[in-house]
Amino acid sequence: MKISLRREQYLELYYYMRLNRSLEERLVTLFRQNKVVGGLYSSLGQEATSVGTAYALEKRDWMAPMIRNVGALLVKGYRPRDIFLQYMARYDSPTHGKDGTSHFGDLKERHVISPISMLGDLIPVMTGVAIAGRYLGQNIVAMTWIGDGGTSTGAFHEGMNFAATQRAPFVCVVENNQWAYSTPVRRQVPIRNLADRARAYGITSYIVDGNDVVAVYRVAKEAVERCRAGEGPILIEAKTMRMKGHAQHDPAEYVPREMFEYWQARDPIARYETFLSRQGLWTEQEKQQILDRIEREIAEDLAFAENSPFPPPELAEQGVYCEDAYEIKPEWQRPIEEVMPPKASVQAVWQVEDFGGIAEGAVQVIEAAAAPARDGTGRRQVARTPQRGKKKLSARGKGR
Repeated sequence: MKISLRREQYLELYYYMRLNRSLEERLVTLFRQNKVVGGLYSSLGQEATSVGTAYALEKRDWMAPMIRNVGALLVKGYRPRDIFLQYMARYDSPTHGKDGTSHFGDLKERHVISPISMLGDLIPVMTGVAIAGRYLGQNIVAMTWIGDGGTSTGAFHEGMNFAATQRAPFVCVVENNQWAYSTPVRRQVPIRNLADRARAYGITSYIVDGNDVVAVYRVAKEAVERCRAGEGPILIEAKTMRMKGHAQHDPAEYVPREMFEYWQARDPIARYETFLSRQGLWTEQEKQQILDRIEREIAEDLAFAENSPFPPPELAEQGVYCEDAYEIKPEWQRPIEEVMPPKASVQAVWQVEDFGGIAEGAVQVIEAAAAPARDGTGRRQVARTPQRGKKKLSARGKGR
């Protein structure tokens, strides 16, 4: 799929990545000043993944960010002040001061589902959103993110299997940032490429350099359009690096210094600045204008947040239950009759073409290497048929 960007879009990608980083740098200062109420999780080094994938979505599409996807929130229309207010637990925040981290969303305008702390649970949730949109005729795509550690949860695998069987228009972005808290990827999974996990469910997958924002965008855009065209769910593995600890309290002393140096040389923003200059997509003056704009917006929005009041005590008992909190009703974009009897009636009988069998006398051998191959291809499948008059071979290839 040929995917091109206009010059202003190239510059917009830079704006969002740089805004993402500048916003988080200011949040670190606020955290050290004891003005951030909850925990603070950095996406330093992962900005290209969040921005590039979210930029591929349309306004009608839905997304569910995780703790390191501030860039995706900015792309979806949130302002720095929303993030400041949320972390500082002020009344004007999206949750009116009831959550001091990233647990907020917008079901009405931005189509953002709030993060779920139980890793993996967003996979079945967003599969449900994707299926609901298809049922209502909205032609939407749903997207969420998960870390390398999160792909080992049961909810992840249950959700991916559910998405696959329903051919949901759903994109799952695996941010392989090399560390599940303090556990390296190779100590928690026996494969090099987490994208291989999609094979078990018949799902198409991509592997992309997560520090190359243009490559991320192009892969995500192709995945989104394929999902919208009805090709089923797609998994994207973005290889990147978490350049800070799990949270501000974690100094990440378990990460080898050489590993930080390797990824520092591949910083997504520095790489993109070099790309824009070499391609003649901006001038030094235009770059400075973007940086000045970001500095101005950060300063204005931080001032707004610091002058926002804390929530009043009586707010604590409000909104505890969902009653009267939302007026949720379906937005039909297709005739309801299409999905109601008698027009949508189908015979409750499944047609199974081959009845689940295997060719008579065939033996299928699944061979696995003793240890995972370094290129991640440590497993292959072979099918063969034994000759007549000879013993059938077992799975190990020896007669019994």
